[in-house]
Amino acid sequence: MGVLAEILANKRRELAELGAPPPSDLAPRPHGLGRGEGEPLRLIAEIKRRSPSAGALSTALDVGERARAYERAGASMLSVLTDAKYFDGAFAHLRQAREATHLPILCKEFVLDERQLDWARASGADAVLLVVRCLTPAALAGLLAAARERGLAPLVEVASAEEARVALDAGADLIGVNARDLDTLQMDAARAQRVLDGLPSGVTRVFLSGVRSEHEVRQLASQRLDATLIGEALMRLDDPSALLARMRAAAG
Repeated sequence: MGVLAEILANKRRELAELGAPPPSDLAPRPHGLGRGEGEPLRLIAEIKRRSPSAGALSTALDVGERARAYERAGASMLSVLTDAKYFDGAFAHLRQAREATHLPILCKEFVLDERQLDWARASGADAVLLVVRCLTPAALAGLLAAARERGLAPLVEVASAEEARVALDAGADLIGVNARDLDTLQMDAARAQRVLDGLPSGVTRVFLSGVRSEHEVRQLASQRLDATLIGEALMRLDDPSALLARMRAAAG
């Protein structure tokens, strides 16, 4: 069984026991990832304690403290992992990040069911990840609509031109290309860039995975991109502020 198949099998077991979230009146914040002419590349700074590819990163992490550090250093948005078993995340981490900063927050989850959208919104998320490889085209279209109904901006993750077409056909206008293969965990930044280059105008483009230095941010900022996600490079540091500030300076 591949890594993604294992994660999804576990997620279905979790969903069998997932109830309704507590009531919430948190208003959604605009994601602000669209990049206007002459504006800097948007930086999405990620909060995750571990991952299948990297192992343990920061198991004692204070989510609120890390969120504040990212905001001070110039992040445009936060990405918060909520999968418990494979990423040591929780929906509660969304709430902690929300209470600590004014930044919009992406819930990074393997979404299969609308109840996960309810939990994301109630916990303070403003956007949610939908992964094409995890869903049928019909399920993707349904979750796109359901996310928008809840005030969540759906960021649709693809890994190929074929998956990008599925996302576009479903109505996605915010698309991220993952440079990491979710089955093998291998990186291929050139493939990801080709897929991004093939997206039509009017789509907000996000580069996902593998950005480690201000040099790479500078390269991405020179291309037809709106935003990039930065995860492991920041999470491996006790204090990510200096690296993120340099990346922000390189973003334009």
